[in-house]
Amino acid sequence: MKDVKDLIVFNKPYGVICQFSAHEKHAALKDYIDLPGFYPAGRLDTDSEGLLLLTDNGRLQARIADPRHKQEKTYWAQVEGMPDESRLALLRRGVDLGDFVTRPAKVRVLDAGEADKLWPRNPPIRERKTVPDFWLEIKITEGKNRQVRRMTAKAGYPCLRLVRVAVGSLDIFELGLDLGAWRFAPKLP
Repeated sequence: MKDVKDLIVFNKPYGVICQFSAHEKHAALKDYIDLPGFYPAGRLDTDSEGLLLLTDNGRLQARIADPRHKQEKTYWAQVEGMPDESRLALLRRGVDLGDFVTRPAKVRVLDAGEADKLWPRNPPIRERKTVPDFWLEIKITEGKNRQVRRMTAKAGYPCLRLVRVAVGSLDIFELGLDLGAWRFAPKLP
């Protein structure tokens, strides 16, 4: 199978802003990717990490980013607290965030050690010895501004770290992308 030359997969580090133009505080995409004409197909907040797709094809960008196409995005969220089924059920049925109600999400608690597949974050998250934390896998078909962080906060789980691990069938672990690395996608999501 040939790589898809109009779609880039990038493992975005924490602190990188999803724009190509220089930024006074943060590294930008141009610091990692030097290909003219490519733009993010969806975004990741500066304080989120993981799989970012970029394309130079407007139709493909719309297919990936537009919620009408229901492209599933998978996130791993390290959150404060202990798993509680009633709070997880809130995430699963949809969360009223005030300005919109999210679609139902697929949510599961990651098994112990599963998040060890992730790279260390730089800088590390804050750790409080008196407050436990755990990892959730959250799959959504939307992608509004800070949506997963807002959802977990509304459920009583402040988000400490957020990593997008998949968009559709493109999985960061299967792609074998090191932090800060990019390549052309082996397939469409």
